[in-house]
This record gives sequence, C-alpha cells and structure tokens, in this order.
Amino acid sequence: MSSITLRGRAIVGGVAEGEALVTRERISGWGGIDPRTGTIIETRHELRGVSFAGKVLVFPGAKGSSGWSGQFHIARIAGVAPAAMLFNEMTTKMALGAVVTHAPSVTDFDQDPLSVIETGDWVCVDGETGCVTVTKRKDRNDLHP
Repeated sequence: MSSITLRGRAIVGGVAEGEALVTRERISGWGGIDPRTGTIIETRHELRGVSFAGKVLVFPGAKGSSGWSGQFHIARIAGVAPAAMLFNEMTTKMALGAVVTHAPSVTDFDQDPLSVIETGDWVCVDGETGCVTVTKRKDRNDLHP
C-alpha cells in the first residue's frame, strides 16, 4: 500500500489516527448532525446517516450558524466526536468547533486533502506539526486474486 504525506497548518494539537470519512460538502452542526450519535442527519447531505465517530473527518469546512461548535462539543462529551478533522477553509466557526471538539485539526494544506484522501484510507494526523500521513486503502481489485 502506498502512503502520501500532506503538510498543513496545525490548528488543534494532539495526534490521532483512524479511517478517513471524506465529503466534498460542508457540514452543518446545528440541525445537520446528531451530537449524541455522531451521525450526519442533514436531509440532503451526501453522508446522511453516516457516523463520523472516531473517524478522521475530511471536509471543506463548516456551514450554518454559530451553533456548529456547540453541537460538536456535545458530540465530544458523548464520546462520538471525530478522532481528527482536516478541512480546507478556516473560519471562526471552524476554529471554535475544532477547539471544543479537542480533535487534532489541520488546515491550509500543500495539497488539497479532498483530492488526495478517500473514505476508507488510514490517516495519521499530527496536530502539533501539521503533518498528515495517508495510507491508501488497498485497491478493491487487489482484494480478489
């Protein structure tokens, strides 16, 4: 399996790793997630019904009200927050959400993480240095001889 290293700007410190959950759609915190289960519930979202609990969440950024950070804070308390967050657009909403989630978070990458990382890849996030190592999942065709 191949690996790729991305470098970005560290937002929240810490180190975490896990399976990537990738979306090209912004996530709404208030009304867009169920903070008790870590499930995306936004009606028209491509990940509706999918849980981000314990995953490395890769997405463009936040949308909606300032309630975004409150919902992700509740998810952290409930034990269903993302293990780490990688996002493209830094806003005050994202900064506060990342801080209250306590998940290692990185932005401002040297490569677009949405173009490099796929759902199912294994991702190691160093929120201290901004270094992200992506181990590509084995190609599905390689699973069957």
